[in-house]
Amino acid sequence: MNRIFLDVHALQTVPPSNLNRDDTGAPKSAVYGGVPRARVSSQAWKRATRTYFTDEQLLDPSELGVRTKKVAEVLAGRITALQPSLNGAEALAIAAEVIQTATGSKIETPKRKTDAAKDDEDQPAPVSKYLMFLSARQFDRLAELAVEGAADIKTYLKDKDNKARAKEIADTRHSVDIALFGRMVADSADINVDAAVQVAHAISVHRVENESDYYTAVDDHNTDAEPGAGMIGTVDFNSATLYRYAAVSVHQLARNLGEGLREDEPVNLPVRRAVEAFVHGFVASLPTGKINTFGHHTLPDAVLVKLRTSRPISFVAAFEEPVSGEQGGGHLRDACERLAQYVPDIERAYGDEETTISWVLRVGTHTEKLSGIGTETTSLATLVESIGQAVADRLEKHG
Repeated sequence: MNRIFLDVHALQTVPPSNLNRDDTGAPKSAVYGGVPRARVSSQAWKRATRTYFTDEQLLDPSELGVRTKKVAEVLAGRITALQPSLNGAEALAIAAEVIQTATGSKIETPKRKTDAAKDDEDQPAPVSKYLMFLSARQFDRLAELAVEGAADIKTYLKDKDNKARAKEIADTRHSVDIALFGRMVADSADINVDAAVQVAHAISVHRVENESDYYTAVDDHNTDAEPGAGMIGTVDFNSATLYRYAAVSVHQLARNLGEGLREDEPVNLPVRRAVEAFVHGFVASLPTGKINTFGHHTLPDAVLVKLRTSRPISFVAAFEEPVSGEQGGGHLRDACERLAQYVPDIERAYGDEETTISWVLRVGTHTEKLSGIGTETTSLATLVESIGQAVADRLEKHG
């Protein structure tokens, strides 16, 4: 398959907020172009995107995965659902053996938790040493294998064919989120999944200095004779116009999904649906750090998407010199003008005009400068559908 890349760029203005905190509780930051910028880590936006898949029902739960240390508990639940007589500690023990065989990772109860248990019935469930990412279909198929060998699971898994089957289950039928964001299994590198998506740390297009809010909370039962606050504290925040970027390797996504998500659909359809879900989720999602404090519910003012066969290209260099926002005019208009100037130049120098397709979704008059750098779409739904169709056409032509 020829290489196919999808670049997603967004400009999003965020009011006073603390979307993504560092170890001191302050909004994350970075120095770029010699000045401090607001920053939101890629992990924060990837997590928000994955959560959006479920919250907005972009994908069915059967098409998604579970990332947890409690893999034995999750598998045990499926084992019991298949065979109700296998439950409790017995199901957990069987599940732990199956997970260990399938992934090579030790599943055991931490000693400190075992020592803290008051009696045998209070024993905690075994867990993995690190977060493990398995698809819903992988859990289901491992549960079927576990039920087959439940009478003597250790002996059953010593059989060469059964052991190979367990490993094969863990390395096939990946969920959309595993195919997109990848998976690392430290004890079995051969079942790692290379991520099809790269997400940049979002940074402000302008200089940003963090601020601090001093707040108080009143004790409702205080009397007039007890003035003052029941609690005082501070919370750091900033506000910014962010440049966000992500790249999807469509050909890698196709490899990761392999045989697809369902038996009854063409092999290219899962890739299209995965791309559509990612674009929708990445554009519309929002990290929720301190959201009850700041209510920073915004959406991108401008989205630019490019489907290309050359290597991915971020347009962050358009903002290496920070937007000044002089005379109180804000930063969005100038940021859009920067992109409108930079994108044609970089595409002329390094792009492939014949094979690159561009789309623009924008809101308001401040984004008018971007109207000529791609096919304009009127809504996110239209944008997503157009991208999905273009990806399906490319896959059919070059697959």
